[in-house]
Amino acid sequence: MQLDKSSDRVRQMFGEIAPRYDLLNHVLSLGIDLAWRRKTVRLVPFEPDGGPILDVCTGTGDLALAYWKSSGRKAQIVGTDFCQPMLELANQKGCRAGAEKHISWIEADTEQLPFPDDQFQIVCVAFGLRNVSDTDCGLREMARVCRPGGSVAVLEFSTPTRWPLGPLYRWYFQRVLPRIGQALARNHQSAYNYLPASVSQFPQGEELAERMRAAGLAQVEYHRFTLGIATLYVGCK
Repeated sequence: MQLDKSSDRVRQMFGEIAPRYDLLNHVLSLGIDLAWRRKTVRLVPFEPDGGPILDVCTGTGDLALAYWKSSGRKAQIVGTDFCQPMLELANQKGCRAGAEKHISWIEADTEQLPFPDDQFQIVCVAFGLRNVSDTDCGLREMARVCRPGGSVAVLEFSTPTRWPLGPLYRWYFQRVLPRIGQALARNHQSAYNYLPASVSQFPQGEELAERMRAAGLAQVEYHRFTLGIATLYVGCK
């Protein structure tokens, strides 16, 4: 069955779960999502003279803040999302961290980024590209605003295949996680039923790498985290 990823539906769904989004992510991943972001920052590092960073589908801003902290709190970063309640929480977190002069939060759709070509040394996204209605359009936009020689990084959930983790993970992801998540989130859009469906239908491995190449990126490689539960894809413009 085709998953409904229409902009209005996804925006409303994430707006409803925004107040508990961080708690749900950390509880349901046992805190591993924080380690995945730290690893992304190490594998795709900030260059002091390379220009600003763009984090699209930023949600509550965890990856943007991870990059800011790893830069010695010096990087200029823009975080975009089309869900205003998420951006409000990201702004609150940024202010608490003292990053208000370094990180700008802008409401924007990843399929139509409001920036000129060739602006950012790194264009990244964590667990958000699968929610973009047109994956290829989102990748083209990310590549467009990336500077020549810069990097596009996509951190996304994936499905482990090795036995016994593969079957156990699918059981947890499809049967247990939606019930726990929905009980905590209590939203009307069934966000944590949407989650496993969106992961299962999203391109993974070489299929997503090929889409990144088609978007104009070169030297595309991918790194599997935690036995394949998440994957980081990196391409160079």
